[in-house]
Amino acid sequence: MEILGTTLRICVDDLEAAVAFYEGLTGTSALRFERGGVSVAAIGCFLLMSGPESELEVLRKVGATIAVKDVDQANEALTRAGARVIAGPVPTPAGRNLIALHPDGSVFEYVDRNVTV
Repeated sequence: MEILGTTLRICVDDLEAAVAFYEGLTGTSALRFERGGVSVAAIGCFLLMSGPESELEVLRKVGATIAVKDVDQANEALTRAGARVIAGPVPTPAGRNLIALHPDGSVFEYVDRNVTV
C-alpha cells in the first residue's frame, strides 16, 4: 500500500472562523462539502469538521486521514496485516474511503482520489 500523506482532523464549533484562520495560515482556499449533517472544509493538510455533537463524537474517534494511492489496495494490505475494516470502501466527494480498526485499537480513515461522486 502506497501512503501519499496524512490529513489532520479537527472538530470545530465555528467553521467559518476556523476556515478563515486556516486559509490565512496555508494560503489556500477551502474545499467544502457536507456529509451526514457535518460541514467539512479541507484546507491543505487540515480537515475541519463542524456539526451536531452526536456526529462529531464518532468523528473524533478517527485519529487521522491517510491518503493512499488506491483504497482497494489499502483494504487488502490492512486486512492481511490484521486490521479490521469497519466501514467502506465507499465513494465520497473527494474519492473513496474506508475506516479501519488497527489491532492496537487505533482507528484511521484511508482515502484515495480514484473515484469522484
